[in-house]
Amino acid sequence: MTRTVSELMTPHPTVVEVTDTLRSVAQTMAAQDLGSLVVAEDGTVVGIVTDRDLVVRGLAQGIGLDAPVGQLATGELVTVGPDDDVADVVRIMREQAVRRVPVVDGGQAVGVLSIGDLAAELDPRSALAEISEAPAQD
Repeated sequence: MTRTVSELMTPHPTVVEVTDTLRSVAQTMAAQDLGSLVVAEDGTVVGIVTDRDLVVRGLAQGIGLDAPVGQLATGELVTVGPDDDVADVVRIMREQAVRRVPVVDGGQAVGVLSIGDLAAELDPRSALAEISEAPAQD
Protein backbone atom coordinates (compact mmCIF):
# COMPACT_ATOMS: atom_id res chain seq x y z
CA MET A 1 0.00 0.00 0.00
CA THR A 2 1.35 3.41 -0.97
CA ARG A 3 1.79 5.87 1.86
CA THR A 4 1.42 9.57 1.29
CA VAL A 5 3.31 12.47 2.80
CA SER A 6 0.16 13.74 4.53
CA GLU A 7 0.11 10.56 6.63
CA LEU A 8 3.59 11.18 8.10
CA MET A 9 4.16 14.93 8.00
CA THR A 10 3.98 17.27 10.94
CA PRO A 11 1.00 19.48 10.06
CA HIS A 12 0.53 23.21 10.59
CA PRO A 13 4.15 24.38 10.40
CA THR A 14 5.19 27.70 11.82
CA VAL A 15 5.77 30.10 8.94
CA VAL A 16 7.77 33.33 9.11
CA GLU A 17 8.09 36.03 6.48
CA VAL A 18 11.37 36.78 4.66
CA THR A 19 11.36 40.21 6.29
CA ASP A 20 11.20 38.90 9.88
CA THR A 21 14.41 39.54 11.79
CA LEU A 22 16.81 36.83 12.90
CA ARG A 23 16.04 37.88 16.47
CA SER A 24 12.29 37.34 16.09
CA VAL A 25 12.83 34.04 14.28
CA ALA A 26 15.18 32.80 17.02
CA GLN A 27 12.64 33.87 19.66
CA THR A 28 9.89 31.99 17.81
CA MET A 29 12.06 28.86 17.64
CA ALA A 30 12.80 29.10 21.36
CA ALA A 31 9.20 29.74 22.38
CA GLN A 32 7.85 26.90 20.26
CA ASP A 33 10.80 24.52 20.83
CA LEU A 34 11.42 24.17 17.10
CA GLY A 35 14.62 23.66 15.16
CA SER A 36 13.33 24.89 11.82
CA LEU A 37 10.73 27.23 10.39
CA VAL A 38 9.24 27.62 6.94
CA VAL A 39 10.03 30.97 5.30
CA ALA A 40 7.47 32.64 3.05
CA GLU A 41 7.20 35.77 0.98
CA ASP A 42 3.69 37.19 1.01
CA GLY A 43 2.47 33.79 2.21
CA THR A 44 4.15 31.74 -0.54
CA VAL A 45 6.81 29.29 0.63
CA VAL A 46 10.29 30.33 -0.50
CA GLY A 47 12.63 28.65 1.97
CA ILE A 48 13.35 27.03 5.26
CA VAL A 49 15.60 28.22 8.07
CA THR A 50 17.10 26.10 10.83
CA ASP A 51 18.62 26.88 14.18
CA ARG A 52 21.95 25.81 12.66
CA ASP A 53 21.49 28.36 9.85
CA LEU A 54 21.02 31.08 12.45
CA VAL A 55 24.28 30.16 14.17
CA VAL A 56 26.58 29.03 11.34
CA ARG A 57 25.40 31.22 8.47
CA GLY A 58 24.22 34.11 10.65
CA LEU A 59 25.97 34.78 13.93
CA ALA A 60 29.27 33.15 12.99
CA GLN A 61 29.42 35.26 9.83
CA GLY A 62 28.71 38.46 11.72
CA ILE A 63 25.20 38.97 10.41
CA GLY A 64 23.28 41.06 12.92
CA LEU A 65 20.16 40.02 14.77
CA ASP A 66 18.15 42.68 12.97
CA ALA A 67 18.92 41.23 9.52
CA PRO A 68 15.98 39.71 7.64
CA VAL A 69 15.70 35.93 7.79
CA GLY A 70 15.39 35.85 4.01
CA GLN A 71 19.13 36.50 3.98
CA LEU A 72 19.74 33.05 5.53
CA ALA A 73 16.85 30.94 4.29
CA THR A 74 17.72 27.97 2.13
CA GLY A 75 17.83 29.21 -1.44
CA GLU A 76 17.29 26.11 -3.55
CA LEU A 77 14.28 24.77 -1.75
CA VAL A 78 13.02 21.23 -2.14
CA THR A 79 9.29 20.94 -1.48
CA VAL A 80 6.82 18.09 -1.72
CA GLY A 81 3.05 17.81 -1.90
CA PRO A 82 0.75 16.20 0.67
CA ASP A 83 -0.32 13.50 -1.80
CA ASP A 84 3.22 12.57 -2.88
CA ASP A 85 4.36 8.99 -2.33
CA VAL A 86 6.59 8.67 0.73
CA ALA A 87 9.00 6.34 -1.11
CA ASP A 88 9.51 8.99 -3.80
CA VAL A 89 10.09 11.66 -1.16
CA VAL A 90 12.67 9.50 0.64
CA ARG A 91 14.53 9.14 -2.66
CA ILE A 92 14.38 12.91 -3.25
CA MET A 93 15.62 13.65 0.27
CA ARG A 94 18.55 11.25 -0.22
CA GLU A 95 19.46 12.66 -3.63
CA GLN A 96 19.24 16.28 -2.43
CA ALA A 97 20.81 15.51 0.99
CA VAL A 98 18.07 17.32 2.91
CA ARG A 99 16.81 16.47 6.38
CA ARG A 100 13.42 18.14 6.13
CA VAL A 101 11.12 19.36 3.39
CA PRO A 102 8.19 21.74 3.53
CA VAL A 103 4.93 20.17 2.39
CA VAL A 104 3.25 22.67 0.10
CA ASP A 105 -0.22 22.80 -1.38
CA GLY A 106 -1.03 25.70 -3.71
CA GLY A 107 2.11 27.56 -2.62
CA GLN A 108 1.06 27.44 1.05
CA ALA A 109 2.86 25.41 3.73
CA VAL A 110 0.62 22.65 5.11
CA GLY A 111 3.30 20.62 6.86
CA VAL A 112 6.91 19.60 7.18
CA LEU A 113 8.31 16.12 6.66
CA SER A 114 11.60 15.36 8.39
CA ILE A 115 13.89 12.36 8.53
CA GLY A 116 12.80 12.08 12.16
CA ASP A 117 9.15 11.74 11.05
CA LEU A 118 10.18 9.07 8.55
CA ALA A 119 12.27 7.16 11.08
CA ALA A 120 9.53 7.24 13.72
CA GLU A 121 7.06 5.71 11.30
CA LEU A 122 9.18 3.49 9.06
CA ASP A 123 11.86 2.31 11.51
CA PRO A 124 10.46 2.95 15.01
CA ARG A 125 13.20 1.02 16.82
CA SER A 126 16.03 3.00 15.27
CA ALA A 127 18.10 5.39 17.34
CA LEU A 128 16.89 8.32 15.21
CA ALA A 129 13.26 7.38 15.83
CA GLU A 130 13.85 7.15 19.58
CA ILE A 131 15.59 10.53 19.63
CA SER A 132 12.88 12.11 17.47
CA GLU A 133 10.11 10.79 19.70
CA ALA A 134 11.79 11.74 23.00
CA PRO A 135 10.56 14.82 24.85
CA ALA A 136 12.69 17.93 24.45
CA GLN A 137 15.29 18.59 27.12
CA ASP A 138 15.50 22.02 28.70
